[in-house]
Amino acid sequence: MSRTVFCRKYQQELEGLDAPPFPGPKGMDIFEHVSQKAWQEWLSHQTMLINEKHLNMMEPSSRTYLSEQMQKFLSGGEYDSVEGYAPPESP
Repeated sequence: MSRTVFCRKYQQELEGLDAPPFPGPKGMDIFEHVSQKAWQEWLSHQTMLINEKHLNMMEPSSRTYLSEQMQKFLSGGEYDSVEGYAPPESP
């Protein structure tokens, strides 16, 4: 049986991650309060931000920006999107 967490983003009990996504307190906080669904959505959104905004992950400012956006995204707050992006329509 998979573990569940009360997801900070969706405000409901959902399937949790199998392990913290990275070490340290921030990773444990995500492990304990973010669902697998929200984390997978963040990973897709993060990839889109990196690609469309041409972020260089070697630059501390880019890593700081992504960290701030991750916090906003996972807490259900206002976060940056990519200009002109429209998600694919469901059939």
